Amino acid sequence: MYDMPQSDNLKIALESILATNVEIYSAKPVGGGSISSAYSLDTSQGEFFLKSNHATESKQMFDAELDGLTVLREFSDFNIPQAYGVTEIGDTSYLLMGLIKSTSRNAEYSQLLAQRLAGLHSNQNDAFGYHRPNFIGSLPQVNEYANTWSEFFISQRMNPMIKLARDSGLVEQSFVTKFDAAIPKIVAEMPIEPPSLVHGDLWGGNLMVDDRAEATIIDPAVYYGHREMDLSFSQMFGGFSNEFYQVYQEVMPMEPGFSQRVDLYNLYPYLVHLNLFGRSYFGHIEYTIRRFT
Repeated sequence: MYDMPQSDNLKIALESILATNVEIYSAKPVGGGSISSAYSLDTSQGEFFLKSNHATESKQMFDAELDGLTVLREFSDFNIPQAYGVTEIGDTSYLLMGLIKSTSRNAEYSQLLAQRLAGLHSNQNDAFGYHRPNFIGSLPQVNEYANTWSEFFISQRMNPMIKLARDSGLVEQSFVTKFDAAIPKIVAEMPIEPPSLVHGDLWGGNLMVDDRAEATIIDPAVYYGHREMDLSFSQMFGGFSNEFYQVYQEVMPMEPGFSQRVDLYNLYPYLVHLNLFGRSYFGHIEYTIRRFT
């Protein structure tokens, strides 16, 4: 986590975004983030959640997150925090959002999570992709439009991540050759569906309980993709109950054999983790590729 910004900078940031005078009564650090610092603020204009980051690309990251939160807020029934704006003070960027106070889950938590995710996925588009690039973690995510899922998955998801891993020395060219040979076979296993609006980074760390004791989702990496990407990603690190998957299947059934396709979709987040955190994630990628070579 980064150091606490000076109170003067916090005040300037808030007043820049809200376009009004703001008095800050308290600013408390909030843990859990690995990329940016986060704070809950009590101010004369209400309570807010503020992210700060002084990485070179932080302004672009926050602009993309603001866009994603705005889209989720408009096109889903989740209680998405309002994103007020982004500003830069010196070498630090700030993203201001509404504050959601987390509570304990209610009895309908998993059911509502499934129903609302299915509702998000029911928003469809003519092509796969998104109107702008964004980020997955701290890595750039390319979203140029493609007419087919096969084209999009290969050109906008697999190719950029395997190239980054090769250029960083995380994989050898011999593995890249096997990877390139396997990917068309892998995509052929995925059902043909229309492009659905997906969260894009749906793991347990981006799932929270809101102040109504219901599930909500944060830190999006949105695009129009295959909805099974979200469902597969949700299984990587846990946090989603069996009831969630059962209800989702009832509301918006998936094609038979989804459980056998999970590892195929999760090549993307595993490649992301390989590039962010190193070779400990390579074994799973290698195992999946070996199945198709």
